[in-house]
Amino acid sequence: MVGVALPSAAARPPASATAPLRHVDWGLLALPVGISALGLLMVYSSTRTRLAGQGLSELYYVQRQGAAVVIGIAAMLAVMLVDYRRLRDMFPLLYVAVLPMLVGVLALGATRKGTQAWFQIGPLQFQPSELAKVVLVVALAGYCHSHRGDLDVWRFAIAIGLAGLPIVLVLRQPDLGTAIVLMICVGTVLVVAGARGRHLAVMVLLAVTLVGGAVSSDVFADYQIDRLTSFLDQSTVDTRTASDAEYNLAQSKTAIGAGGLTGAGLFEGTQTKLSYVPEQHTDFIFTVVGEELGFLGGSLLLALFAALVWRIWRIALLAADLFGTLLCVGMLAMFTFQVFENVGMTMGIMPITGIPLPFMSYGGSATIASFIAVGLVSNVHMRRFS
Repeated sequence: MVGVALPSAAARPPASATAPLRHVDWGLLALPVGISALGLLMVYSSTRTRLAGQGLSELYYVQRQGAAVVIGIAAMLAVMLVDYRRLRDMFPLLYVAVLPMLVGVLALGATRKGTQAWFQIGPLQFQPSELAKVVLVVALAGYCHSHRGDLDVWRFAIAIGLAGLPIVLVLRQPDLGTAIVLMICVGTVLVVAGARGRHLAVMVLLAVTLVGGAVSSDVFADYQIDRLTSFLDQSTVDTRTASDAEYNLAQSKTAIGAGGLTGAGLFEGTQTKLSYVPEQHTDFIFTVVGEELGFLGGSLLLALFAALVWRIWRIALLAADLFGTLLCVGMLAMFTFQVFENVGMTMGIMPITGIPLPFMSYGGSATIASFIAVGLVSNVHMRRFS
């Protein structure tokens, strides 16, 4: 009787060698926790004086953001426990689950500064578009993995359709910043998945048309358009007659410039103490770092982000399958673009789009989603041998 030879026990790797917990990238996990700790300190510095003047606890925002960090870390650890390859089969369920949230927020969501993007649940707010960033990367990675090596015109069109629906819903909020992040993630995943050059050219054309159409229509209010275009001409900004966006940008640049090499010192920044920079604890949190910790502090923060990006890139190269690689490069694109855009807009070299600085800006939904993204990347690293 002819049988199939099985590998001997000596030829098989010991179970302990492929156990996921043996391959946790502790450096990857430490980076977002460290950045978040600095973020809590900067949130406290940028809000304590204003809160004290209002008769509120100086720790109001810190406590809420701290809770989001704890929940985010718990979510990251939970994501690491489940084999990421299970998502290859269930990505349609995740994709379908997030769409009603994006539709529902347009009908039932709370509006803040002209954008209807949050569900108000008692004192808490949930922004589904932040979760949509992670889910869209998972969905596209799963779809491209199922058609690896054969991403023809028809399948490319389906991928664009999968991506286009949540992007259009986010633009309707309207939230151009998050929509652009989604586009960057989609483009990166498709490039690595093997999309042809002409397909990518069509994708870029569609993205430009979509964004241009949204901006030129009545979806965005005039002040929102002003936020996008204020960085184009900064030569003659008079704070007495400037628009809100021009004033915001001028104060942001002043705060960063005042920090010099070593900064004014923790809690000693004039612009920060006097609350001259609007939205400083959210979109413009980098100005606190620049003013109080100076060029050296800002460089250290960017070095931490660079280390995070490098760890994700390394894991993408080590991934055991295409799905894992695509997951990692999608998250890599998300973090890289958000850091570049957020820091760039505080310096006046990028438009003001309202994109938060990952793990730094005040905002529970963004913080939790970012930790989940890191958890998925860590998951890929843990199971690269199994």
